[in-house]
Amino acid sequence: MKLNFFAFAVFAVSTMTTGATTKTTVVTGPPVPVFSQSSISKAKKLLSSLTLEEKIGQMNQLTITSFEKSPGVLDESKLEEAIVKYNIGSILNVPGTGGVTPEVWGKLMAKIEAISNKTDKKIPILYGIDAIHGSSYTAGATLFPQQIGMAATWNTDLVEQGTRVSAYETRASSIPWVFSPDLDLPRSPVWSRLWESFGEDTYLSKSMGVAMVKGFEGDNVGDKYNVATCIKHFVGYGSTVTGRDRTPSIIPDRVLQQFDLPIFKAAIDAKAKSIMISSGEINGTPVHASKKMLTTILKEQLGFQGMVLTDWQDIIYLYTRHKVAKDNREAVKIAINAGIDMSMVPDNYTFYNDLLSLAKSGEVPMTRIDDAVLKILALKYELGLFDQPFVAKPKDYKKFGSTEHETLAYNAAAESITLLKNNDGILPLSKNKKILVTGSTANSMKFLNGGWTFTWQGEKADEFEKDELTILEAFENKVGKENISYAQGVEIFKEVNIAEAVKKAQSVDVIVLCIGEHNYTETPGDIMGLAITEPQQKLAEAILATGKPVVLVLNEGRPRTITDFEKKTKATIQCYLPGSEGSRALVDIIYGDVNPSGRLPYNYPRFTNSLQKYNRKYTESLGDEEQNDDADYQKSYNPLYEFGAGLSYTTFDYSNLIVNKKEFGTSDTIEVSVTVKNTGKLTGKEVIQLYLRDEIASITPEVKSLRGFQKVNLTSGESKTVKFTLNPQDFQFVNEAEKWVAEPGEFTIKIGNLTKSIELK
Repeated sequence: MKLNFFAFAVFAVSTMTTGATTKTTVVTGPPVPVFSQSSISKAKKLLSSLTLEEKIGQMNQLTITSFEKSPGVLDESKLEEAIVKYNIGSILNVPGTGGVTPEVWGKLMAKIEAISNKTDKKIPILYGIDAIHGSSYTAGATLFPQQIGMAATWNTDLVEQGTRVSAYETRASSIPWVFSPDLDLPRSPVWSRLWESFGEDTYLSKSMGVAMVKGFEGDNVGDKYNVATCIKHFVGYGSTVTGRDRTPSIIPDRVLQQFDLPIFKAAIDAKAKSIMISSGEINGTPVHASKKMLTTILKEQLGFQGMVLTDWQDIIYLYTRHKVAKDNREAVKIAINAGIDMSMVPDNYTFYNDLLSLAKSGEVPMTRIDDAVLKILALKYELGLFDQPFVAKPKDYKKFGSTEHETLAYNAAAESITLLKNNDGILPLSKNKKILVTGSTANSMKFLNGGWTFTWQGEKADEFEKDELTILEAFENKVGKENISYAQGVEIFKEVNIAEAVKKAQSVDVIVLCIGEHNYTETPGDIMGLAITEPQQKLAEAILATGKPVVLVLNEGRPRTITDFEKKTKATIQCYLPGSEGSRALVDIIYGDVNPSGRLPYNYPRFTNSLQKYNRKYTESLGDEEQNDDADYQKSYNPLYEFGAGLSYTTFDYSNLIVNKKEFGTSDTIEVSVTVKNTGKLTGKEVIQLYLRDEIASITPEVKSLRGFQKVNLTSGESKTVKFTLNPQDFQFVNEAEKWVAEPGEFTIKIGNLTKSIELK
């Protein structure tokens, strides 16, 4: 154990220390101004003119479906009551049964705008939508891989470009605000929202989150091609003990500070305009009720100055589910005083009435209400909603759903799809081979896109994407129907015709087995076990028993255990949820027209309960040499595939790992370089991953931690020297006293199969 240590603050930029006792709590920094002074000034002026009722109204967000006579049929009298009588500030959600066109969106926004213009102050409505992987509630929009797939690209430039398309097409739908990106750090692969995250690593999640904020908001969030972000879900939502949605998390403050908060801090520093709060609870306190989390940590320590939004009905849940309030009035009091600015109510006026009563009685101070409304108004000014109609003109968005945008979605899918196994070089396949395509996910768009696709659960993807290609159709389109046989075999939860699949297998050269998960998100995606469903296991075993070579294709939002039969496949490909262009990208990879370059953003577990993360502690990775000679045991760390894994059709060699300093101080930066050469015959993309290990520390160190990555494209025989910079904060961790520290001693840098040791003095 190191008895002396240096400690220094972590700001948005590195800071220097002069003594051995300088300390700080949590990832911290100065306030981050997310709104311009002009927007703040205008908001203050308007705020000063508002009545109490008008202020309270601005803090209400209601769902558009609460104003419908029937799905898709608007009750304008109800909408007018909400806007004129109750002065509501925001509306969310998709009308009708989902998947409406930009023209329908425009007509809806025009009606909303016309009604808001009837009010005394003519304050525009702030409309928000779950644009999760594209403008995913708009018919004809370009749909990208879900976030877990975007993480698998390990390409922040591509992620930012794709997000820019999503912003463009969301604005084309007349919507200025998106509930994205998801910055949750999932600690259990069972969790139903894992695919909405960037995976299990803090550094990768930070990098991708910042890229999405930049892509959505651009340099001017008020531009007609940009939208405001709402980063989510602050904080600890993905750490449920059971893995089930909206169930309690237990997270020590030290762990929260080191792994969860830095992801949000990076997005805050990128000037994300708003934030959505976690529906869960941490250590017994619902986040919506926690002044510590919402004010002390989020606003004061992390410096967030944007607008704070609840998740769906979560103030109501404080008394109906969490039982920390006796009724709705007390729940509203707790949440607003904790730091909530706007309530996603979402379908009644209980929040309005109770907050009005609480304000009049002084139980919620006017300073808290004014602070909340100021941020809501500033966001509306920042978006330019006061200055121009927010109804999009089709002529301004000629690229909506364009070939240019589809190409970018295709590129994202192609770079995300991860080749995990390629025994005997079975891939790429020859185009003259006879193929059997079988499995539950082979012939539906639902399994390529998952949830938040036209509807909440994504069940209507086939209806809205009739012109897109399923995996089966992509194969037929590529090599002709005469070369492709098909038998469904099974549905996700049901056997269909396994015998037919086995029979058709006899007359083909290769079997492409497509399995995975049904479309889901949130609580409907909860599962009782991580194993792939039984019907799919039966199909896999039956197909493998034919003796024909099997290429396993996975379409899944989380890594379902497949070990028993996966070891018999010739090749394994993880597609995640690759979006509408995923099938074309997959087939192009299988036939070698695209060289795969995706890398896993999580450990793929070998067994249902072997859930260690890649950056495990040493006690989680004991090997043969560390156990008693007479012990009978299984290795404690043995994932099926490790974080960062992925194959290419070419090969890469690493050499000349150079570090500019063998010894360094607490304020020094370290320059690292390595040479990468494509030693194969094909052009390919390689992800260079830099890991750091603290050899001895007062808190048990991790085996390795990601501290940098770059994706490079190399032609056959080409070499490139890749450079990294390690900053002082890269060597820090949160110690037992909950202080960020860097302790003197040895660190090991690892890139590929190369390592270098350096020492902090």
